[in-house]
Amino acid sequence: MAANRRERDAAASPLRVAPILVTGIVLILLSAGLGWWLFSRGNAAFAIDVWWNSLLASGWSPILGGFSLVMNFLGGGWFAVLVVPIGGAVVLALLRRPWSATYFIAAQAISAGLVQLLKTTFGRARPEEILVHSDYGSYPSGHVAGAATLATVFVILFPRLGVLIIGAAWVLLMAFSRTYLHAHWLSDTLGGALAGAGAALVVAAAFARLLSRELSPQEKSLSL
Repeated sequence: MAANRRERDAAASPLRVAPILVTGIVLILLSAGLGWWLFSRGNAAFAIDVWWNSLLASGWSPILGGFSLVMNFLGGGWFAVLVVPIGGAVVLALLRRPWSATYFIAAQAISAGLVQLLKTTFGRARPEEILVHSDYGSYPSGHVAGAATLATVFVILFPRLGVLIIGAAWVLLMAFSRTYLHAHWLSDTLGGALAGAGAALVVAAAFARLLSRELSPQEKSLSL
């Protein structure tokens, strides 16, 4: 009977566990692979890194600078570590989606841990023109990883085209802001996006059957 129940749960789950898990692992491996490529080159910047950093350093806009500083606050420090995960989990709990709230916090924690592991492993120096105070390790960008994790989680929980577009825009804007402040090289932001999205997908695979119970019929029809 237990086996039959598991089979019914698997059949009813709108989240395809294997593709989500494999995709998440591939993204994490790509992030690690890019980091290893950089490390093997002595962490020297790619040509596109130098070009993009020089392009942004050639001029300063108070509007873009102010925007980037706001993104710096929203994507890091106590706000990103405490307010975002706890606030998101509270909102999901109020929506009567306790497993979604648990998944939200778990994805944030795993993503942050992965980023710190990669930072410690590769130890890349930040651009010399950096305009904000940041922690050790330029690769990968923790801000962008957090943005990618957030975007991926919401696409999993609320599978709609609008959510996907807003999530992608959020990640791109965060990546731009990090390079505009010279807190990261362009390749750091790519590594962060891969790591953050990958972590969210791997954790989603672990929570797939539990999350499927909380999706509406419409969401189930649109889920991955």
